[in-house]
Formats: sequence, structure tokens, C-alpha cells
Amino acid sequence: MAISYKKLWKLLIDKDMKKKDLQAAAGISSASVTKLAKNENVNTEVLQKVCIALNCDISDIMEMIPENNQ
Repeated sequence: MAISYKKLWKLLIDKDMKKKDLQAAAGISSASVTKLAKNENVNTEVLQKVCIALNCDISDIMEMIPENNQ
């Protein structure tokens, strides 16, 4: 299974936010934002900060995708 953060980027569009805005609002590093953009693993603390900043649940920003459906 792979992780996809497509839901996060759609949510940012809905909230009229850019990646820089997310970085500032959540207090996360640019490296963390880059990892999210590349669907790479990030610390659960980063995910928690993103959810708090966007007032959403973890399932609103990420999903598990079977490897063969990427």
C-alpha cells in the first residue's frame, strides 16, 4: 500500500491556500511540505499539525492506495 496526499492538495485549493500558507499555518518545515508533495512518509507529528491547522481529520488529507493502482 502507498500513501497519497491528493486529498490534502484538493483541500488547500478549496481553502484558497498555497503550500507556503500551509507551511506557515501548521508550523512545519519546507522539507516536510516537499515530502508531502512527493507522497513520501512524514512524521505523525507533521500530519497532526496539518490537521490542526486545517481543522480536519487525518482521512481528509491522506489515503492508502494499493500499489498497483498508483
